[in-house]
Amino acid sequence: MTNPDRPRPNIIRRFLGSPSSAGLVLIAAAIGALVLANSPIGPGYATMLHARFGPLSLEQWVNDGLMTLFFLLVGLEIKGEMLEGELSTWPRRILPGIAASGGMIVPALIYLAFNRGPTAAGWAIPMATDIAFALGVTALLGRRVPASLRIFLAALAIIDDLGAVLIIALFYTTHLSLPDLAGAGVALVALIGLNRLGVRHLSPYMLVGLVLWGLMLRSGIHATLAGVMLAFTIPLDRTPGRSDGHGNGDGTSPLRTLEHRLDRPVAFLVVPIFALANAAVPVLGLPPGALAAPVTLGVAAGLLIGKIMGVFGFATIAVRLGLAAMPAGAGRLQMLGMACLCGIGFTMSIFITLLAFPDSPLLQAEAKIGVLAGSLAAGMLGYAILRRAGRAPAIG
Repeated sequence: MTNPDRPRPNIIRRFLGSPSSAGLVLIAAAIGALVLANSPIGPGYATMLHARFGPLSLEQWVNDGLMTLFFLLVGLEIKGEMLEGELSTWPRRILPGIAASGGMIVPALIYLAFNRGPTAAGWAIPMATDIAFALGVTALLGRRVPASLRIFLAALAIIDDLGAVLIIALFYTTHLSLPDLAGAGVALVALIGLNRLGVRHLSPYMLVGLVLWGLMLRSGIHATLAGVMLAFTIPLDRTPGRSDGHGNGDGTSPLRTLEHRLDRPVAFLVVPIFALANAAVPVLGLPPGALAAPVTLGVAAGLLIGKIMGVFGFATIAVRLGLAAMPAGAGRLQMLGMACLCGIGFTMSIFITLLAFPDSPLLQAEAKIGVLAGSLAAGMLGYAILRRAGRAPAIG
């Protein structure tokens, strides 16, 4: 008999706290976008996305504005893990670093095997791993996945994200406005100055970061990178006994505070909205050959085959050469399953698609189909392998 005085569990809070929930919301958003794009209201939905609100369209506000929060969170995670987390020492960086390198190089090469000429610009699309999806799958598997493998996957995805950020900055910049770029440099110096002066309030960083974003938007370098630049200037060190009125102090870190504040909004609002805006591919209206186009095949094969070969192959070589040790309690079959999950490349892959083919809706659609197909296949295969592997015996 239920005790009426016992507090009822908060279902929403439990859902938000589940590691798999963000991935489920993202899947629902992607499916919803596909349904909308291929329904009778598809043309109206596309028109709404391209409607202008001030200087940008709704789609641009999502991709250049909201996604800056995603990149800010990515930057905070990279800095935190590099300084005091799973990537804080070289022994911890070696295996995920080598595996991530293979997981970027091999997919790019496989894509280029399918594509020459103008479509070769999409070589970086299959290089990214979507951490929300990948960790969501491992959460569904429960104890079948050792904690050491989850840590390995998270570290690999963080290094992967860092690689994607560098690639966007170096290879997907179209034009440069030197005055705006100089202004962005001044804003960045101001942020570094705030850090050096020991400012622990988040508000000054956010205000200068907003100015930095505006200047980056005009400079020609993608505006979302302002989020990463801002993240790297947020203080990580703790200040015991001090309080700034924003939850910073009494042993808390400004970086960890901001990371905590952004975690759920980014996972449950920003990234799903991005999916709604960018996974809306009108598959029914595409030319018959689009599903087997070089871009589609290159992206799908890069994510599914390239990630497995790159991550699993490079990690295996590193272990056999004695450069790194296999994660504790993990077997080769489990490592293979993890390599498959690295082929889930939804968010960052679609983001790079928009940069690689900015003026070709058809090539964007082909790449997105490849991302969706490759990610789905990689996720299902990884889940099946890890479920079968169970508690495989550990190997050295």
